[in-house]
Amino acid sequence: MKLYIKKQLTRFKVALIFDSEKRTKYIVKHHIFKSVGDNFFFQPRIIPSDPELIKFHNNVSVASNVTFINHDVAHTVLNNLNQGYFDYNAGCIEVMDNVFIGSNSTILQNIKIGPNAIIAAGSVVTKDVPENSVVAGVPARVIGSFDEYVEKRKQCHLMSDDMLWSKFDEEKNR
Repeated sequence: MKLYIKKQLTRFKVALIFDSEKRTKYIVKHHIFKSVGDNFFFQPRIIPSDPELIKFHNNVSVASNVTFINHDVAHTVLNNLNQGYFDYNAGCIEVMDNVFIGSNSTILQNIKIGPNAIIAAGSVVTKDVPENSVVAGVPARVIGSFDEYVEKRKQCHLMSDDMLWSKFDEEKNR
């Protein structure tokens, strides 16, 4: 019971760190996840309930409100059916090198996200993500390659607010 309380207090402490860079440093320093590589960034304020079942490799960025689901609680319903005993169902998640996970995405249990991958915002990842891919949707599916994404982003340049609005108006008022 002490371990459970300690775990919940740690999750609460992390949620109270408003600055995402400080939150990331705290997570790394206190070994919240099974492992974390170099150049790790974690923007969500909510830590998964079983963070010891999640590994992050090098150069991984996780945007805001990403949810890692490494267990379910269906056993609580199934155990009330009087059809035997059902155990807690949990699984691991591993995120390889050079991965970006977009805001409001959900990563389910027993998922491996391959190296050089982008998970688009709002995606629900139900299957392993192949190396060098961009996935999007519910459920997430491959929509392009990491290399194509890199080339497209090379064309993006920093613009002022006024320039962004001008570009927006030009594109939307065709």
